[in-house]
This record gives sequence, structure tokens and C-alpha cells, in this order.
Amino acid sequence: MGKRRGLVLVHTGDGKGKSTAAFGLALRAHGRGKPIRVFQFMKVAPAQFGEHRVFETLGLKIEGLGDGFSWKSKDLERSAQLARDGFARAEAAIRSGEYFLVVLDEITYPIRYGWIPLEPVLACLRERPEHVHVVLTGRNAPEEIVALADTVTEMRLVKHHYDAGVPAQRGIED
Repeated sequence: MGKRRGLVLVHTGDGKGKSTAAFGLALRAHGRGKPIRVFQFMKVAPAQFGEHRVFETLGLKIEGLGDGFSWKSKDLERSAQLARDGFARAEAAIRSGEYFLVVLDEITYPIRYGWIPLEPVLACLRERPEHVHVVLTGRNAPEEIVALADTVTEMRLVKHHYDAGVPAQRGIED
């Protein structure tokens, strides 16, 4: 039996639940008195989605690093700079060793868009303090991250209510 150490966990795939699973881990760790940090790469800083509201009531902060949905962005260079600046903050949190768990929610998108270079992300994950757990979420996780990770879960879409014309629902998808 090996010794306990920080893990790299990836939630990827086309199905729903990637961020929800990461938030569940964050809540579980917080419930055990562990310090956590959550960064959302596609959400705006002042966002008040359901997860922000509940985390706030628990005294936890989710830091939005983006400017919303990239396909709606009017300034992609600004979006890219926000992602790079956000990764610098997230990397500092990981490397500091202050946190038991750091969530990098939707980080695969700015990596795939080329806004955040892959190699610094890989280096940060490899060089993090031994006790720090990191969760990365988003569709199409790069193979290099999948290879480095300790646990990878792929959410597979089987059926989606959008296909039946049912719109997004607050409390389910926010």
C-alpha cells in the first residue's frame, strides 16, 4: 500500500456533471476542515450562479477568471489575457501549498483555445507540493493531462433535455 499524497483528478467528456463533481469534492474537503480554492476559467468575476451563492454562505469563494462564454466574447484577446492572468493566480495558489484542494473548473477550454499554454499547466501539476490535490474540469482534456492525472472520469452524454427542447434550468445548470 502506497502512502497518501495529493492527487490530480480530471473530470472530462461531453456529459453533464464535470463541474458539479469537482464542487462536490470541494465541499467534502471543506466539510473535513481542509482549505480549498476554486477557480472558474469561463465564468465572470462577479458571477452569482447557484454554486457561488452556496459557497459564499459557507465562507468560501469561487473566483471567476473569465468573461463568460467565449463564443459570445467581443474581445478574444481580452478573454485570452484573463485566462493567462487567471492561471497565474491559480498556479500561485497550487504552488503555495496553502490549500488541500484546488479546483481548476473549465480550464480545458482556454488550454484548447491556445490561451493558456499546456506546458506550464503540466509543470505546475508535476511540481506542486506533495499534499496538494488538483481537480481539472472541461471537455476534451488534453491527452498529456489525462496521462499525468491519477484519476480521470469521463462524463458521457447519453441523453440531454435540450434535445427535447427543454431549456436550461436554474438550480440544475447554474
